[in-house]
This record gives sequence, structure tokens and C-alpha cells, in this order.
Amino acid sequence: MSEMSQKNRFNSSQLGYTIIESNRLDKWVIFGRDAIGMHAEYLSEDTLAFRLDSHTRRILIQKGESEDFTTLGFQVIGEGYLEKILETLKKRNVEIEKGTEEEAGSRGVKSFWRFYGPKGLRIEIFTDPILTDAPLSMLSKGFVTGQFGMGHVAMVSKRPERMIEFWKEIFGARISDSIEQKLSGMTVDITFLRMNPRHHSVAVASTKGLPMDPIPTRLQHLNLEVKNLEDMTGAYLRCKKLGFEIAHGIGQHPNDLELSFYAITPSGFEFEVGWNPIPVNETSWKEKKYKQISSWGHQPETSTVLPRIQEFRRGIASLFRSEFIPF
Repeated sequence: MSEMSQKNRFNSSQLGYTIIESNRLDKWVIFGRDAIGMHAEYLSEDTLAFRLDSHTRRILIQKGESEDFTTLGFQVIGEGYLEKILETLKKRNVEIEKGTEEEAGSRGVKSFWRFYGPKGLRIEIFTDPILTDAPLSMLSKGFVTGQFGMGHVAMVSKRPERMIEFWKEIFGARISDSIEQKLSGMTVDITFLRMNPRHHSVAVASTKGLPMDPIPTRLQHLNLEVKNLEDMTGAYLRCKKLGFEIAHGIGQHPNDLELSFYAITPSGFEFEVGWNPIPVNETSWKEKKYKQISSWGHQPETSTVLPRIQEFRRGIASLFRSEFIPF
């Protein structure tokens, strides 16, 4: 795709919802409702839903074995942009399937299209979310969504160049900045991609030298942004009180200046709750490279010895495993 086509597609998409498969719905409802502070409701014995705003669905937890993300849903602004994405996928010989009416209803959208994206994630695209005026029952005073989407996700890739090009070509993503830092004896390079004024909707991390992926899930973390500092610190304290492990305590990132912490979800991946990241001003923004992931804080609050051994073993095993990217 030409650079002009990517530019024209920018600011037409946002992260709309996520779907997670887990057998630990009883723990997820406590984590999401009582610790993070989201609105929770059971759609059935096998499906738990979380709301953040007027969208009827933002996070779905469906009963299953994988303890992993299965789906990312992206809202596309207008049928014209949706058609452009579908045309691009067809030209790339990517198989596309339209979701059923029942599936759309469970996701809180009027209709959607799906295809297999990076690392086998199902990528679903839709234009019209189903909205509701029903009051929210949640401990948080509010989450930042709107034109920014519901938050951001981070993933590790052994093929970062191809991964980054995927997000650019399909959603017109732009690089905001990057961070390079040594972690656990490896040099990690993270590229932050924005689809709208949110500093990043997707972050892609990779290891320099040997291409390893030590993360057992498709995504390393999901981020939600709260409207008030008290909501971030309150979620942190509730996570600790309720016995959820804190992967990284409160700290600040140098690039988007977000204050945040990372908790371990019932499925084992990380969940970041952040406050006050800076949005990108397209007329004045300049891409930079930083040398550290955190300006201060974000210290581990769990024992790191066993996790690092497991991380090393998974990293070595990943050298012999292929990574799917649609094209």
C-alpha cells in the first residue's frame, strides 16, 4: 500500500473490544469489577461482560481452556473506510468472514467482519456499536474512551517489521516513538503505533539479535485509561487487598508520560491501569527514541527468579516456533 493511502486511513480506527477465553470467570468478575472497577454482568453461565462507557460491550470473557486473548475488535469510522480495509485484505488474499447476527449481538455491535491477524488473533472490524443509556455500576468514576478507543494492547513479535507493516497497512497506524532497553540480559525494542490521537493503540516489542518471544499469551498486556488519578491508585490498592499480584507498581513512562501500574489477571497476562497519558498533536509531534521503559517506578512487586527462568525457557522454545502474520 502506498504511503498516501496509509495516511488517508489514519484516524479512522480505534480499539473497540477484546475477547478473552478463560475457565476462571469467577476470579475474573472479582478482578474486573472489584479490583479494576469496571461494570460487570454475566450474559450467560459461560460469558462474562465488562462495560466502561455507553458501549454495551468492551471486554468479553468466554469460557474456554486457553487463558488467552482470542479477538481484538476495531471500530472503523464509516462504511467507506470499512470497504477500503476489506478491499486491501482481499488483494492480500486474506480470507474474510462476516459474523453472524448472534455473534454481533454478543459483541455489542450491529455487524462485523473478521479475519485471522498477527499471532492467530481474530481481528474483527465493525462500524456501528450498540450503545446504551443504562447506568454504569462500577467503582471507577470513569474511563477515557471516545475518539481514543477503549485503550491499548502490547504484543511481542519475532517478526516486528512485518507486524508493524500489518498495522500500518490495514489501519493506517503511525509510529509515535520507540524505546530500547536491556531487560533480563536481552535488548528489547518497543515500537508504539497510534491509530488516532491516543499515543498508541498497539505496541510491538521484539528482542534484538535472536528473535525470541517468551510471552505465553498472544498479547503481553491490555491497558485501560481512567479519568482520575484516584481511580488508578484506588484500583492499585484494591488489587493488592484482594490478593491479585502486582507485576509492576506505580510508575511513569517517559514517552506518553502515563502514570500506571500492572496487575496479573486471573488468566496470567498483565493488565495496565493508567492515568493522564498525553495525546498526540499531529502538527507538532516528533518521533523520538527513548532508552528506558520507565522514568521512575514500575518496580516488580513479585518474586522474579522463577518467572525469569520460565521466561528464558519459553524464549528458547520460541526460536523453533513459527509466528503467523497474514501477509
